[in-house]
Amino acid sequence: MAKKKRSVLKRQRQEIKRRMRNRAVISKIKTLIKKTKEAVLNNSPDFEKLLKETIKEIDKAVAKGILHKNNGARKKSRLMKFIRKYKVQLESEKK
Repeated sequence: MAKKKRSVLKRQRQEIKRRMRNRAVISKIKTLIKKTKEAVLNNSPDFEKLLKETIKEIDKAVAKGILHKNNGARKKSRLMKFIRKYKVQLESEKK
């Protein structure tokens, strides 16, 4: 088996670090989306704060190149669609 060059080994180390960081960010976004949806369904008063934080994290991931811009836009769009749908249902149930 051929001996690997130092530059190849360094590149592999960098890839591992970046992959771990990217997975952590993506995982955080997924968790925030779940928490936001749960807050909407439970009619939680702090859902606005969660929504703002979720959108901010998605935008940061897009800016860093972790998510593609269309992927980020789709996540935000689906989240807002969910919120509009269930906010109307919850408000109509109150009346």
